[in-house]
Amino acid sequence: MKINLRSKKIKNEKLSLFIEFYKGHHIDKNGVNKYDREFEYLKLYPLENPNTSEEKKNNKEIYELADKILAIRQAEFYQGKFKLRNDKKGQITFLEYYEQLKEDRFETKANYGNWDAALKHIEKYCPTNKQLKDIDTDFVKGFKRYLNTKAKTKSGTPLSQNSKYTYFNKFKAALREAYTENYLEQNVLRSVKGFEQGESTREYLTYSELQAMSKAECKYPVLKNAFIFSCLTGLRWSDIDKLKWSEVRDEDTGSRIIFRQKKTDGLEYLYVSEQSRKLLGKRANEIDRVFRGLKYGAVYNTEILRWCMKAGITKHITFHSARHTNAVLLLENGADIYTVSKRLGHKEIRTTEIYTKIIDEKMKEAANLIPELDLVI
Repeated sequence: MKINLRSKKIKNEKLSLFIEFYKGHHIDKNGVNKYDREFEYLKLYPLENPNTSEEKKNNKEIYELADKILAIRQAEFYQGKFKLRNDKKGQITFLEYYEQLKEDRFETKANYGNWDAALKHIEKYCPTNKQLKDIDTDFVKGFKRYLNTKAKTKSGTPLSQNSKYTYFNKFKAALREAYTENYLEQNVLRSVKGFEQGESTREYLTYSELQAMSKAECKYPVLKNAFIFSCLTGLRWSDIDKLKWSEVRDEDTGSRIIFRQKKTDGLEYLYVSEQSRKLLGKRANEIDRVFRGLKYGAVYNTEILRWCMKAGITKHITFHSARHTNAVLLLENGADIYTVSKRLGHKEIRTTEIYTKIIDEKMKEAANLIPELDLVI
């Protein structure tokens, strides 16, 4: 058994201190190397980079306290009195544990937002003193029932299918991690089925509509270039917004973008066409944003709709519709689904398969199989 003081970065430039109890590792039945570790979070949060003398003094006191707790845990173990599982179960509530997991995800804004949104419903359902050791399958089923029958949005309407799907998944993820880290003795999720994900409408532009958008006037040229660039490459708003010239490579074989996806943190190598590269304009300093002046907000969102109207398009198009447009156009023009999935940066092929429903040629053919009737209208 190794007992060490560890830290992990959380929001507001702070660290969360915890004690790691490392008992070794083993190979599971699937041949995967599993580490046998347990954790005790100390609820001590020093600054990662203290600047003032007061901050440095406060950090010193926090670390001194953490070292004392570490020494106590080590002494308890060597004296044969250490029973980690029981101690932890007696000390932490489910809400405290969930809050800690949420804070660990602060670097990914979208995921953090989903965890935080789910927490608001978990707090309404879960008693504040509910400890992990007291959680069972009935508690899990009860939260699913709460989402299905009682949970409401801010406006007082029932949750959508996708909201229930997302919130219950975060709830399950927390319990799954608690079981993995030995906070729970039993897998309370084993017999509980989750929500089915609702299928949402994915608005996109056809090739002729995109051509019309290209010819129509847009009040903000940077918005027009960024939107069409997304249609041609599939890049998300978040990646286009932060794109810098250091990530754009003009090579002998063509241009490509080497960037880290903001949503998944995965490193991507994306080749772009010559017309896509022209939309970026003249190269500037490596640290400069490519689409300087691009903003997110109601003004730009409204302008996309006005721009669509000028192009004769009545669909409700958002910036994210450009990404859907790219997927549809690639599939319609012969790209295989694995290539499209790779270009879009999807982790699972089933995410990309949704677009195949949009361009299913067989379904189009079936619509015209029945001979014309002699209709009198």
